[in-house]
Amino acid sequence: MLSNWVVMPTCLPLVRRRCHACASERFRANGKFRVNANHKLIDAWLLVLCTGCGETAKLTVFERMNVRSVRPELLDRLHDNDLALTAELLQDPVVRRRHRIALDWNNAWRLDTGGSDHLDREVADVSVRFAARIPVRPVRLIAEGFGLSRAEVERLITEGKLVSAVRLSGKLTGDFTFMLKR
Repeated sequence: MLSNWVVMPTCLPLVRRRCHACASERFRANGKFRVNANHKLIDAWLLVLCTGCGETAKLTVFERMNVRSVRPELLDRLHDNDLALTAELLQDPVVRRRHRIALDWNNAWRLDTGGSDHLDREVADVSVRFAARIPVRPVRLIAEGFGLSRAEVERLITEGKLVSAVRLSGKLTGDFTFMLKR
C-alpha cells in the first residue's frame, strides 16, 4: 500500500541577504508590498525586514511598467498585501537571481506522514510530495517519518533495504518515491 507524505511550509522562509546597516544575513518577509505610481508608470516592491536591526529592504517585483500592462488581479493582490503572492515571489527563481538572494527554510516546514500506520509494515512504499520548493535531504525526511536516526537510514541505503529512483544523498526539492524493506 502506498503512503503519501507531504512536505509543507509552515511559514515564509527567511531571506538570506546581507544587510547594509548591520551586516546581518537574514531578512523576514511579512507579506507587505509597496506600490508607487507615477502618471502611467508603476513600481512595486516586496518589503523585507532585517532580523538583526529591523532595517527595511526592497525586492523589486517590477519597475517602470506601464499601468495598463499589469494584470488587474495582480495589482489587487499587491494592494491587499497577499501572503500567497509573497510566497510565490520568494519561490520565483527570476526574483531570487535578480536580487542575489537565497531562502533559509530552517524551521519553516513540516512533514505530514498522514499517521503512523506505515511504521509497522514489513515493506513500506512511500510517495513524498513537496507543496513548495523546499530543499530537504531525503535521508532527513525518511528518518523523521519513520522515527529513525539518520545514521540508521544511511545504513539501510547501503544494505539495499531502502531504494529509490532518485539519489537519496544531497538535497531534493521535487517529488520522489522510495521503498523500505525491513
